[in-house]
Amino acid sequence: MSQKRLYLVAGLGNPGNTYAMTRHNAGFMVVDKIADSFSIPFEKRKFDVLFGRGFIEGIEVILVKPLTFMNRSGPPVQKIAKYFRIPCKDILVIHDDIDLDFGRLQIKEQGGHGGHNGIRSLIEVFGGGDFVRFRIGVGRGIGCSRAGGNAVDHVLGRFNANEMAILGRIITRAQDAIVTTLCRGTREAMNDFNDRKFVVSN
Repeated sequence: MSQKRLYLVAGLGNPGNTYAMTRHNAGFMVVDKIADSFSIPFEKRKFDVLFGRGFIEGIEVILVKPLTFMNRSGPPVQKIAKYFRIPCKDILVIHDDIDLDFGRLQIKEQGGHGGHNGIRSLIEVFGGGDFVRFRIGVGRGIGCSRAGGNAVDHVLGRFNANEMAILGRIITRAQDAIVTTLCRGTREAMNDFNDRKFVVSN
């Protein structure tokens, strides 16, 4: 990717301490990690997003956390992207995914929402899904089906002790995937990180 472009890296989640360590906030956790690693503080607020502007390996980025809750992630991200004149193809979105086993990471170009309401909201406001997604696997949990209410309980639940023991490595791996995408391109990152056999373990 060209270093002359400005990229928007959006982590999806729900604001507030109540949701801070829930599975649905995996996207927030990754952008918080990036902000800390590259000294890009979330010190500005506009259009219902917290954001910071800085550089990742010499590439200029806007880090974003929407504050409108997951189901309404789209409008604030679309507004901040429009304000900075960032096209959809230069937006990277990080979110949890119950269809991936815990610890799995998958990078995806374009596509549908896969039942994820945050991605659904983004697709609605942008008129399509031409942005790169970083899917953080949180699994389905016991008795969690696509149609059942247990899915909501699962993603709004906190990581258990076993998951917490390795969560840091998962977040770091997601950060590495973001950096690789920015520096070497999406296809290279997909080759490096979309390994179906990859499993994080103690």
